[in-house]
Amino acid sequence: MDTYTRDGLTFDVTDSGAQDAPVIVLLHGFPQDRQAWEKVAPQLVEAGYRVLAPDQRGYSPGATPRSRTAYPLSELARDVIALIDAAGAPTAHVVGHDWGGAVIWQLAQAHPNRIASATTLSTPHPEALMWAMRHSNQWRKSSYMAFFQLPWIAERGVLRQLPEMYVKTGMSPEDAQKYADRFATPRSLSGPLGWYRSMLAGQLRAALPSRKQASGPRRARKVTVPMSYVWGSRDFALGREAAEKSAEFVSGPYEFVEVKGAGHWLPEVNADEVVEAVLRRVR
Repeated sequence: MDTYTRDGLTFDVTDSGAQDAPVIVLLHGFPQDRQAWEKVAPQLVEAGYRVLAPDQRGYSPGATPRSRTAYPLSELARDVIALIDAAGAPTAHVVGHDWGGAVIWQLAQAHPNRIASATTLSTPHPEALMWAMRHSNQWRKSSYMAFFQLPWIAERGVLRQLPEMYVKTGMSPEDAQKYADRFATPRSLSGPLGWYRSMLAGQLRAALPSRKQASGPRRARKVTVPMSYVWGSRDFALGREAAEKSAEFVSGPYEFVEVKGAGHWLPEVNADEVVEAVLRRVR
């Protein structure tokens, strides 16, 4: 399978391993694409799994809506469910890094019957992240999100920083260059930045008064599927406070894996540790 479709969108996907093997779905982050898993996927295939690595919404040329409201986590998760359906699998193990990790938390909460296990890399539970924004310096680490809301300007600002941004934050020059080649124009970054812009639009909608809110504050539903969270102790974007807080939002089997000295780009830089954590969870 090279592509799959949902609601008129066509997603590119790398499908490797035996077709009848248990399925592992790998979800990349920002600004990355399915190339993020080039050091991880072969090891999972060798371990006996069918591995699906899609270019997600905004990254696949045939699945890049223009609207800033087209990228809510609910829709991004349904894109993954459509991939699992296209693979003919009743359930799948899911792994995600960065924004892909945010999709993992959404999948685990909204579609637990389709998720055999979940592993998130770098990304804390969204409620833990919001808590850390109020109780730590996470708001400083996340301040770039405000700049990303600016149309036209943000695309060009990010483009000017590539590939140096990747290298300065721990990625090899070789991996950094392949992403710089992938995101070589402002237009190539509009879809990826749509994730951030849709997030803000969703938060603004949630802030509007409603009857549901009148009954009291919303409580996050806890994750019940088997879950692992892998975090690098030197992550420049996501701090320890949110990482440790995430355990409070999981009621099922859970493992927190801290990779000492690791930064943010875990799939590219710490592939062996990622594979070890994933295999321990899926088995």
